[in-house]
Amino acid sequence: MTKAGGPGGSVPLGPEGLSPAGAEPGPSGSAASAAPPGRRTGNAFLLAQLGAHAAARFAERIAALSLTPAQAGLLRLVTWEPGQSQQALARQLGTPPSRLVPLVDGLQERGLIERRRNPDDRRHHALFLTEAGGRFMRELGQAGQAHEADLMTGLTAPEQAVLHDLLARVAETQGLITGVHPGYRSGGGDDPGGRGPQE
Repeated sequence: MTKAGGPGGSVPLGPEGLSPAGAEPGPSGSAASAAPPGRRTGNAFLLAQLGAHAAARFAERIAALSLTPAQAGLLRLVTWEPGQSQQALARQLGTPPSRLVPLVDGLQERGLIERRRNPDDRRHHALFLTEAGGRFMRELGQAGQAHEADLMTGLTAPEQAVLHDLLARVAETQGLITGVHPGYRSGGGDDPGGRGPQE
């Protein structure tokens, strides 16, 4: 157990950066006041807690569309930059191309994306949304907006903008790629990282 200095000497700290036992809660209405005395967590723990919660809720929401988070993330990348090869997408996601094949196959079978011969390199196929895929992305976008609104309940629009800027700075500092969930790198089949990307 770690120690923290204070006016009366060192006091024990709990796991995950918890506050010393008996610590006073923060001012009424502050984030600190939401946690019981002695259970104030650090920012890293809160980010992990909210990330797991958000991923689970998103997975539940898009299950109604018969979609996994991993498939949703792949569709988003194809929408953002159509015409990429599977190999290029795999490099961007940091995952072996062999892991991407079943994701692409599943989406192609549903008629949401299509493989076309790459005119610059006929050894590779380029990925594009189909017309049905474009319509489906509008549905997925609506699900993503509802997910965002649900998670941001309790924050004003200016507060949400500030939170987004702060989180973007943290993500950039940690070397994370915009729109790419790190779960793709960790294995786990069709749903990388256990949950995969979210909107």
